[in-house]
Amino acid sequence: MRTTQAPPLRTESRGAAPEPRRRPASPQWAAWAFLTPVTLYLGLFYAFPLYRNLDLSLRDYTVRSFVQGDAPFTGLANYRKIFDDPTFAPALLHTAVFTAVCLVFQYAIGLALAVFFHQNFRLSATLRALFLVPWLLPLIVSASTWSWMLNSESGVVNTLLDALGVGPVNWLTSPSWSLASVIIANIWIGVPFNLVVLHSGLQSIPAGLYEAAALDGANAWQRFWRITFPLLRPVSAITLLLGLIYTLKVFDIIWIMTKGGPADSSTTFATWSYRLGFGNLLPAFGPGAAVGNLLVVAALVFGLIHLRVQRKQALA
Repeated sequence: MRTTQAPPLRTESRGAAPEPRRRPASPQWAAWAFLTPVTLYLGLFYAFPLYRNLDLSLRDYTVRSFVQGDAPFTGLANYRKIFDDPTFAPALLHTAVFTAVCLVFQYAIGLALAVFFHQNFRLSATLRALFLVPWLLPLIVSASTWSWMLNSESGVVNTLLDALGVGPVNWLTSPSWSLASVIIANIWIGVPFNLVVLHSGLQSIPAGLYEAAALDGANAWQRFWRITFPLLRPVSAITLLLGLIYTLKVFDIIWIMTKGGPADSSTTFATWSYRLGFGNLLPAFGPGAAVGNLLVVAALVFGLIHLRVQRKQALA
């Protein structure tokens, strides 16, 4: 019989050094790799435009100097110019009224609809989807539709008012009604956003709290005021903040419906900034950028206030 010999065992020399292990890649490089696209995006589309807008507001730009880039530095002269402009006070008032009224009604209607749809009745999902239509439509379509509806001569709204025995209202051509008209249109557009966010916030509230409150004899209003509204406060805060930032910069709706008129009766900082920079034959780039920077500062101030309040609530 043939005997097979086992291969000799390989023995490592005692003095041989072990092979060095490869160190795993540092997770910090992976973090920077993920942050690079975001950083480039923020720098190109946020930081650089803000810098350019600030530079525009501090120089005396004309069409020629805008192209050649040799505008003289004027400091805060453009800001003093807009503060002394007779349009500043009405535009500030209209911006404040437009923003405050839109926020209150958008939030109140959106919260009421969110509570209503939270009951999960039949066809609730279908109806909730239909309420999203104003939010999904392009702003130019929504504004044009409202301009047609509020037309003084052939609008649907005045036709209904005439059927009820009420005289026609010059919604878009009367200084008394132009601001109210754009407010109504913007409320209609902003309600779906509040509905979606607040409805998602209601989903996170445990149903057991409502059952316990009902067993204790609390009615529907008490359950809303003592359970729903307090627990929905963080979601409400971010909803109002985002709504504030969006409403401050609303331009399309106002410009399409009234162009800020008549007689500046619906002019806000957003429309005034556009009119200064692009709405005249001799554009005033510096003052227009200065008005735009005021909107940026206002949004930044409210954002910092929100962060401070959130931090205090987290530490409490």
